[in-house]
Amino acid sequence: MHAPPKPAVVLDCMSALFDQLREEAHQAVRAVLGNWISPCIHPNLDVNGRVGRFLMNATLASGGYSWTIIRVDRRIEYMAALEEASIRKNIRPSVEFLVDSMPQTAHNG
Repeated sequence: MHAPPKPAVVLDCMSALFDQLREEAHQAVRAVLGNWISPCIHPNLDVNGRVGRFLMNATLASGGYSWTIIRVDRRIEYMAALEEASIRKNIRPSVEFLVDSMPQTAHNG
């Protein structure tokens, strides 16, 4: 249900995303936002999910959280949570999914 922006505006969209991420104080919130928004911006539909998950994990790791794998057997649930955020502006299922997917020892402090 997603159509990426035209290539001419991708740089502006990425700048806006990084401005928002810089303003957010909590690493976990940054990770959720990066995972949700970056695939909406990335113009290549074939890799945008990987880019979002990488950004999510890089952000989590920089905040002391463990690397989090989205398992293939939960892909439908993961995609539904992202669609709920994108279409209905309800990010709660995406956050709950991420928290549920994190290793039990997800934070080092």
